[in-house]
Amino acid sequence: MVADLIALDNRSKVWIYQADKELSDSQRYEIQGHLFKFLSQWTAHHNALKTYGNLFHDQFLTLFVDETTAAASGCSIDASVHFVQQLGSHYQVDFFNRMIFSYLNEEEEKVYTLNQEQFKAAYQAGTITDDTLVFDNLVKTKDQFLTEWLKPLEASWHKRFV
Repeated sequence: MVADLIALDNRSKVWIYQADKELSDSQRYEIQGHLFKFLSQWTAHHNALKTYGNLFHDQFLTLFVDETTAAASGCSIDASVHFVQQLGSHYQVDFFNRMIFSYLNEEEEKVYTLNQEQFKAAYQAGTITDDTLVFDNLVKTKDQFLTEWLKPLEASWHKRFV
């Protein structure tokens, strides 16, 4: 059962898959359609999961499961990973590259994505500072997503790469 994000318990699990590039308008539209269909059919041991999912900032595919009604099982999590792999293959987008980092340029209201070397160089050049907001795709719950997904570089795990 697909719900609104607000309706999910704050302890709901979240998985964030970052595309290696900004998605086009047509890709976003099509991917959201596939995502909503997947979420409406996502089950664990034949129990419907209470879910939410969306694309944020044209690049971040998110899946949420509220486990107060039914818990995500290993098989259901495997199904979600397979779903994301299929999307990536179809749209020629890498959702599994963990060595790319994104930050928000607040003045431009734009998200930039850099590989590890570029990220370090941007920091050394002063383009990125300790106050730059970075996306922490390792948050685990809805509450963390809402409060800690975006955080200053200084307070993030990304800091060790600069």
